[in-house]
Amino acid sequence: MFFDTHAHLDDERYDEDREELIARMQDQGVDPCMTVGANMRMNRFAVELAKKYPGYLYAAIGIHPNDSEELTEENFVWLMENAGDPVVKAWGEIGLDYHYDDVPREMQQEVFIRQLEAAREVDLPVILHIREAHGDALDILRARKGSLPKGVVHCYSGSYESAVEYMDLGFLISFTGSVTFNNAKKLAAVSDKIPLDRIMIETDCPYMTPVPLRGKRNDPLNVKLVGQFLADRRGVSVEELSAVTRENGLKLFRIP
Repeated sequence: MFFDTHAHLDDERYDEDREELIARMQDQGVDPCMTVGANMRMNRFAVELAKKYPGYLYAAIGIHPNDSEELTEENFVWLMENAGDPVVKAWGEIGLDYHYDDVPREMQQEVFIRQLEAAREVDLPVILHIREAHGDALDILRARKGSLPKGVVHCYSGSYESAVEYMDLGFLISFTGSVTFNNAKKLAAVSDKIPLDRIMIETDCPYMTPVPLRGKRNDPLNVKLVGQFLADRRGVSVEELSAVTRENGLKLFRIP
């Protein structure tokens, strides 16, 4: 069995076959699956969908750095209230994203810090989205060492040296289909060095479709391709890789 620890099943690309897809996921060994919010629409959808499939789908709620302006006081109250719902297992995805640089970096940092502190208060692990901002993200995390929530750096894109720092701060490292891309040799080499007890896998679907399905809609079934890729590089069986990464995810998100 595989745990897709990061999916966006709210996306409109699933509107025509969402229920059929979830049924196939259950039949084909993707169990469980975390559907992750990034803005208030996605957060509400994630909670509603997880309640529709209790014990199989779980929700993460939070404000993505590119949607930082959505962390109004009203929305923050909603997040705090819903953080205690049994289907909500993480606060995320949160972090810093400097790729487009269309949201002021100071605003992103303030929103990131506030959500880190909130996750600590409500005792939820965090799902970190860090894109082209590892230096500032690590500065923020280092400054709070000893009072950080547990968590994972999702869709990892940084160096091995940064990964070591994240792990030293208590975070796991998660890989998507991007690790299989032909232009991701350095990232694949980083994945080889992450200890098995600190690694997770995900699809980040509908994005990051792995090789050999590039150009097609991604879905949680393709987490198996990510697992197979990492297993082949390490010279271990995909069964071992899937079991270890699934257990890592269940433990982090405290899923029975």
